[in-house]
Amino acid sequence: MAGKRPSRCLLAAAVLLLCAPVLIAAADGNKKQPPAKPLDLNTATAEQLQQLPGIGPTTAKRIVQFRERSGPFHRVEDLLVIRGITRPKLEKLRPYVMVQPTRQPQSR
Repeated sequence: MAGKRPSRCLLAAAVLLLCAPVLIAAADGNKKQPPAKPLDLNTATAEQLQQLPGIGPTTAKRIVQFRERSGPFHRVEDLLVIRGITRPKLEKLRPYVMVQPTRQPQSR
């Protein structure tokens, strides 16, 4: 019995055990790291918006285009007009986004 070759199943399990740490590290490297402080919807670039959970390149581009066409966001809830942003997605985004109050010109 000592001279028998290992079974294919045992060999596959050994390969899997050796490769598992590499696969796990690669998967963790693909996770988004949300911004450390909330992004201002009126100044964030498309690249910055892509850091947000659930926001890919297309949605980020839509946010910037909407802002350029329609003017600044007045509140975070305004994101609901962007195709692809639903109320549940908005709630996931809320901790990572904000709208800086716009300054009104002072009249004299």
